[in-house]
Parts: sequence; C-alpha cells; structure tokens
Amino acid sequence: MSMTPPMLADALLPWFGAHGRRDLPWQANPTPYRVWISEVMLQQTQVETVKPFFERFVERFPDVASLARAPQDEVMSLWSGLGYYARARNLTRGAEEIIARHGGRLPETLDELMELPGIGRSTAGAILALALGQRHPILDGNVKRVLARVFQVEEASDTAAGAKQLWALALDGTPQARVAEYTQAMMDLGATICTRSNPICGRCPLASGCRALAAGRVAEIPAARRRSPRRLKQTHMVFTLSQDRVLLERRPPRGIWGGLWAPPEFPDEDAALAFAASRFGPTVTASRRLPPVRHVFTHFDLDIEPWVFELKESGSRVAEGDFRWHELASIDAVGLPAPVARLLEELRNGQDGSVRQARPRSGRPRPVAVSG
Repeated sequence: MSMTPPMLADALLPWFGAHGRRDLPWQANPTPYRVWISEVMLQQTQVETVKPFFERFVERFPDVASLARAPQDEVMSLWSGLGYYARARNLTRGAEEIIARHGGRLPETLDELMELPGIGRSTAGAILALALGQRHPILDGNVKRVLARVFQVEEASDTAAGAKQLWALALDGTPQARVAEYTQAMMDLGATICTRSNPICGRCPLASGCRALAAGRVAEIPAARRRSPRRLKQTHMVFTLSQDRVLLERRPPRGIWGGLWAPPEFPDEDAALAFAASRFGPTVTASRRLPPVRHVFTHFDLDIEPWVFELKESGSRVAEGDFRWHELASIDAVGLPAPVARLLEELRNGQDGSVRQARPRSGRPRPVAVSG
C-alpha cells in the first residue's frame, strides 16, 4: 500500500488508543502553560529525564505570574542538571513578556507565540495542538524520523530542502479533528516504536505503507545530520572555601552555563594559582588539586581541573562584582552547572571522599556524562 499524508491519522489513531502514552505528567490538565513548560524541557532531552524536573518546576511555578516574578536563582536552581540553560532563561523572559503584553495568558495564535523567546514553529504548534486542539503541525525529532521513514525523505532534516519537505508532509498529515491525539500519537510512535536504532517495525501501525521499510533502508533514514568534529576543551576551576562557605561567580547571561553560579575558571594552572595568590595571598592555609572531571556537552567534551583553596578563619570575606560567598549547607538553593553541583556536594559531604584525595597530574578524568 502506498501511503499518503492524509492517511496517517486513520492508521495511527487506533494504535494510539490502544498503545499511546497517557500517564505523562504534563498530560494531566494540559493547559497552554503546562504544555509550554513541558515542550521547552523536552527540547533535546529525554522524557524520563524531564518528568521529575517538570513536576518540581510546575509545583513551584504553577502559572505564568509565579514564574514571571520568580528570582533568577530560584528558577535556575530548579533547572540545574537539566542542561541547555538558555531554555530556562527564555522561559523567564517569556513569562515576563506574557504578563506585560498579553495580560498574563499565553497567546493563542502561532505568530504571537513565536514572538516569545525560545519558541519556534514546532514548539508553538505543539502548544496550540496539545492544549487547544488547533490544527498546527509539529516537527520534533520523533516526528521527523517517522515522516522521513514513511515517505523515504532522502535529505537530512537540517538542510533547507529536507526541512521544507518534512514541514509539508507534517502539515498535510495533520487532521482537522482529534489534533491533540494525533500529535501525541506521532510523538509516541517515534519515541517507542520508530526509534533511532533498533525500531520495532513489526509493531508499527504504519509499516504496510512505510517506503523506507519496503526499500530495506530503515537504518539509513533519516539521513545523518551534518556534525562538526567533537572537540576537547580544558578549564581550571578554583574552589575557595572559608568557614563552610564557597566563593562562586555568576556567569554572564549568555553562553555555556549562562546565569548560573560557578567557581572562577582559568585556561591553565598558572592563571588559577595567580588568581588565588593575588586575591587571597597569605590567608590561604591549604590548597590541593582534585581528580579531574570530564563533562560531556552535545558538541564537545570539557575536562575540569578542580583546585581547592582553604582560607584562614580570619581570612578576607570580601566578594566584589559578580562574586558571592555561598553557604555549602544550602548550596542547592542556587543554580549550578551539573559538574559543579556534584563537586560541591562531595566537598560538603565527603571529608574522606574521593574528591578530597588529590591525584597526580597524570590522573585520568572521571567522566560525568550530563549535557549542559
């Protein structure tokens, strides 16, 4: 059978009724606000990872107004560990704009939603389709994969030609009725059946019309996206401790870990030691180098060389500019990059833990495979 886009819904909706996911936390009371939060969290992040973050986030910020007036540190602390922190900053900015320009309610048109920070066509379409039942296509990673295989799209999705073809297929396939169910069904099929590797074609409701399956090319489609070679970077972090406090610096609002709190960073050992000597001088009573940590980002790896400096009880407590002293006991209250949070937890709790033991310079990094 040769399948056309308008035939997708008739084949897919019965499968969704029997096998679709209905217990995701954002499916309960799918308001535009809750769908917005979930769709932003799900960008480049797996469902199982998102679930606990979503539940904590909407419990603390149940609506646009509470998010708009939230302190940045509180928002970032609830996002810490989820990665891609620009998403959290965009949510806060978006909430502020919704209050200022839309009376505290998410816009209900595609164009107005896309004017908000961090909301593109697919996210806007998902909000309107899942929360309001409006007929708008979406094109997240799962939907791209399903459409590319069923209709044997040869071009990669990150090319202009590939994106144009996939958007056209997505629009033609979106039905006039039961839009929310269809949209969720497409995402569920890609997440559970038409997976990136080892798809379960024998259980797919679209198998009889799938052109990639008929051609024996499921493993080749979708075409691989263009990727730059992975790079390895290195940084030296200086953890300064004094009376159960640690000196941290708020990072610039843009870039990696933007807006989070982290120890000052330096390109090499000499610069790190020079910083400690110039700022603290003779107040330093002990210093040690900790085992290196490797942090995995999407496009590069970062080797972190942590240094710990302990100050005398009477040492200087002056924190200027973007520097602040933070209590180790309540460090979870601020937004921290995942590897920094892990190191600080070990410093706080593990007097004799592995992070306390210096390792020779030749020591191999401990991997920390968390994005963002």
